[in-house]
Amino acid sequence: MLKFLLPIGFLIALGGGARADCFDGLGCTDTHRFEQGALRSMRCSDLWYIRNRIFDENGYCFRTARGQVNFDNSDCWERDQSRVRMSAIERGNVEAIIRAERALGCR
Repeated sequence: MLKFLLPIGFLIALGGGARADCFDGLGCTDTHRFEQGALRSMRCSDLWYIRNRIFDENGYCFRTARGQVNFDNSDCWERDQSRVRMSAIERGNVEAIIRAERALGCR
């Protein structure tokens, strides 16, 4: 089960008021580089959520039913996932999560 260190909606000064979440054992999505060992100890559903939460924090508009059920599109602005602007840390964390998902055989 995911455990937030800070409540959803924690405001940061970068990116015009973007929200960053922090997760127990990983750190904050925008300030901590996620470690593969910690990621590979997680469930696929948690990895999916954290990866997509980073996209949500950065304005992605979800198209799938699963994405729309889990994330609020009312405040999104980018419909092309490849064009979502992220910091180097956020992009690295997404890539680290994808590597962990592949290693664990997540779908």
